[in-house]
Amino acid sequence: MSPDLVGPRREARERALSLLYEADAKGSTPAEVLASLDLEPEEFAGDIVRGVGEHQASVDELITRFAKGWTIERMPVIDRTLLRMAIYELAHRPDVPTAAIISEAVDLAKRYSTDDSGRFVNGMLGRIADEVRPD
Repeated sequence: MSPDLVGPRREARERALSLLYEADAKGSTPAEVLASLDLEPEEFAGDIVRGVGEHQASVDELITRFAKGWTIERMPVIDRTLLRMAIYELAHRPDVPTAAIISEAVDLAKRYSTDDSGRFVNGMLGRIADEVRPD
């Protein structure tokens, strides 16, 4: 990824995290949260939010299958949301490098969630990436 995309992509992921967290907290769909905005989010953020909403069933199936000893409902909302975002990107955004997706998700987990979240998110995404991006 070119250096000039690191900042904007990180900011877009933070915005997507915020919007998806809002959808979860309100019991709304990501599409409903996007529709309620006065201003459309940056393109990359909007793509993540829409993509998570459109592919949530298959994304949640992967989370459920790979989460040993955790139900998706028991996960901290931030962790669950970050996993959904990253899995969407891993499965549907081949233009974004695997390492960048995982690194950003781990950094956001460390910043916004529990002390153990970075390690948890990293482990989950590493195993899931091996399945959805085997090369």
